[in-house]
Amino acid sequence: MNITVPTSATNASTVCVNIEDSAISDFLMSVYILSFIFGLIFNVLTLRPIWHQMRRQNVLGIFLLNLSISDILFLLTMPLWINYYLKNHHWELGVITCSIAGFFYYSNMYISIYLLCSISVDRCLVVIDPLRSKTYRTSRYAWAQCFGVYIVVIVMHIMVLVHDNLKDAHDDINKNDRCYETYPMERPVALFNLLRVCLGFLLPLLVLAVSYWRVLATVGQSPGLSAQAKRKVRLLSFGVIGIFSICFAPYHILLLTRSLVFYYSNKESYCQFEQNMHFLFSCTLALSSLNSVVDPVLYVLVSNSVREEVKLCWRRYRGKQTDTDCALTAYNRGKQNTNLI
Repeated sequence: MNITVPTSATNASTVCVNIEDSAISDFLMSVYILSFIFGLIFNVLTLRPIWHQMRRQNVLGIFLLNLSISDILFLLTMPLWINYYLKNHHWELGVITCSIAGFFYYSNMYISIYLLCSISVDRCLVVIDPLRSKTYRTSRYAWAQCFGVYIVVIVMHIMVLVHDNLKDAHDDINKNDRCYETYPMERPVALFNLLRVCLGFLLPLLVLAVSYWRVLATVGQSPGLSAQAKRKVRLLSFGVIGIFSICFAPYHILLLTRSLVFYYSNKESYCQFEQNMHFLFSCTLALSSLNSVVDPVLYVLVSNSVREEVKLCWRRYRGKQTDTDCALTAYNRGKQNTNLI
């Protein structure tokens, strides 16, 4: 039996999920603090080397630059969420600020997912058919794909904000000043959650799995690649799949479960389920923020040119090399490894 979403008057007198002060807020705050510190450090360190790759019209460099920019914009909103959990799930910064913070949070998640998916397809084309893929793997193609990802994700989330009742969406009616923690969810929200799971996670996951399955099969049978090159390709493949499994899968699995329980249970059992799952769901959401930490580390590990540029620029900042040397030496080395496999 489908549940009936209560009216505002009912909402004001009935609390579906009781969010109390507890150590949960301290734990979540710690996760966000770690994500903010290490994510900002790693993304800033790799931004300059990735910028050099982009200026050489390297396709993967363009994808990585857009991924880094998206991560940095998300990380700049992290102090707002840290403050939210510091105040034990009390926002106290206004509805509009909550909407903006949530917009960047969820937009970054799906921009990252689609860009990782684009990178996996690009790696697949390079490995399977390197000659024919040169026709499609141009800087114009890469930028067009990145802008397409930005436009689709941003428009979807703007539509949600426009059609959303901000007071209800942020639970201001109950005077508890929550941010994106309103229970029970409304039917449009549940429908949008199902679309997010299908189009924002399952479909990219399928594309990613097929792409890296083809990559691993081709690399394993290629006699021309060295053992080190094969190892890097496998590391990249398993690393991206690991990001999906650890950072994104738990959140989307629980999001799907919550939406299905909303549709196919009565109000009492639904609210009890949400009460039991609240901590776990908050943890999966915090896990997704670790994506901003893992992305730059992964690509530094598997990319010779980015790794070399990081080392060169680090030596420059220690006073052993000039700024010009850093850029020119990195440029010369990078020309020998433009594919960044």
